[in-house]
Amino acid sequence: MEEVSPVTDTRKSIVVGAAPDGASDAGSAARAVRAMFTSIAPRYDLLNHLLSFNVDRLWWRRTARSFTQILAEPDCRILDLCCGTGDMTFALRKQAGNCRPQILGADFSHAMLQRAHSKSIGKVSENGKSQMPRWIEADALCLPFPDQYFSLVTSAFGFRNLADYDAGLREIVRVLKPGGECGILDFGEPKGLLGHLYRFYFRQVLPRVGTLISGVRGPYAYLPNSVERFPAPQEMLERMRRAGFREVSWTPYTFGIAGLYRGRK
Repeated sequence: MEEVSPVTDTRKSIVVGAAPDGASDAGSAARAVRAMFTSIAPRYDLLNHLLSFNVDRLWWRRTARSFTQILAEPDCRILDLCCGTGDMTFALRKQAGNCRPQILGADFSHAMLQRAHSKSIGKVSENGKSQMPRWIEADALCLPFPDQYFSLVTSAFGFRNLADYDAGLREIVRVLKPGGECGILDFGEPKGLLGHLYRFYFRQVLPRVGTLISGVRGPYAYLPNSVERFPAPQEMLERMRRAGFREVSWTPYTFGIAGLYRGRK
């Protein structure tokens, strides 16, 4: 793992959370994000794999492997937050193997959870496993779980869309057991020549292709803006410390295009 020492970034340190076009406060931002993901739910998986050239599958598997030890713990409860259609949730279930942790996927988009549920049914019919994840519709900033309930909370490419990052981190801390871990997988902004190519693709190519295939413009124009707005690794780690995490670290994936933030309560 690569732990990054905190530095001050004036531009990003003042960011509260996601801010889609037209959103004037946290409530309107949350409603806009929910509406965007509901609109692209039917083709969400296709576009994820296509626009990432299938590298997203490697990122989910690598993240799940990072938590193999927790997945093997008896009576382990795991929450995959902002789970979307469940790809990170399923990666955790697969990594658990013969272990039987209780895995829940939570999202506030009903349409996304419907897709996750239908995929879950398909996986049961394929391999006969009955220990598939459970799904719950819930707001990441106000989770319907008691304090100190989970051993692990993950979030893959969803935390960035919260209306208040610090409130989201505090809520994760609240539902984690003492010693429990958090893993947040999200996009980054690589440096150098790769960074220039990445930004061109992310800002010019991806929105056009996403809009063409989905038939919906807003979400794929919002995506590059949300990544640019998201705190830099150093700032994110400092926010995690302030929320109550220790042993915080950031591990870059694929030259920093994505990365895993980890912390222990």
